[in-house]
Amino acid sequence: MVKLAGTLVLVGAGKMGGAMLEGWLKGGAEASRIVALDPSPPPEVRALLERSGVRLNPEVGSIHDAEVVIMAVKPQLMEDVLPGVVPLKAAKPLILSVAAGKTIASFERHFGADAAVIRTIPNTPAAVGRGITAMAANANVSPAQLALARSLLAAVGEVVTVENEAMIDAVTAVSGSGPAYVFYLTECLAAAGEKAGLPKDLAMQLARATVSGAGELMRQSGIEAATLRQNVTSPKGTTYAALQVLMAEDGMQPLFDAAIEAATKRSRELAS
Repeated sequence: MVKLAGTLVLVGAGKMGGAMLEGWLKGGAEASRIVALDPSPPPEVRALLERSGVRLNPEVGSIHDAEVVIMAVKPQLMEDVLPGVVPLKAAKPLILSVAAGKTIASFERHFGADAAVIRTIPNTPAAVGRGITAMAANANVSPAQLALARSLLAAVGEVVTVENEAMIDAVTAVSGSGPAYVFYLTECLAAAGEKAGLPKDLAMQLARATVSGAGELMRQSGIEAATLRQNVTSPKGTTYAALQVLMAEDGMQPLFDAAIEAATKRSRELAS
């Protein structure tokens, strides 16, 4: 249940912002306590705003009771957008960022060293309520604000907390960018099936259903991934033969190690 005592200001009502908004409304948040600031929200988000009665683009100066400000604009636009919402700091709201590459310090520079700031890294499955978001808070965030942030983020999936903001770069590499790795795995699986003689459309259908089904089995069962793998691997069978290749010294693990290292490094470079 999402309970708001003041106004929630959503800055950026794109795909991620829209997914979160939908989750909050489904979670019982009062539409009258939500404001969206976005010059051109996507048609489906605009329709949601109109249907629910959430205010769109009121004068920032008219918002006097901001309880939480969700920064959901693209990182490259953040520095242009922030000056317009800085007046909201008068109400001492929680600043909750879902923008990659923007550090807690970058928000403190705009909202003040005493601002309560939480930096988060969500991922795209949030659009279907199956995301996972990691959050790191500065010392100014109260227990009540931390609980509010968790309830808001839980509207689109799981929530975890990291004690050290430096861990956010590795989180970005694993879960923030991770859906792309799974999508590419699906592409590779389908391409390999096609090379083995399957029609292209059938190979992709099999790959998509297998990847999404395996993920759902892992989610619903709660069984360790390694155990699930072992459960479908018969000694000297077909799965065993494939895993001898995938789990070889030059197989998937070193590739993923290198990929995560590269993504973590890039996340640090982009941080500002």
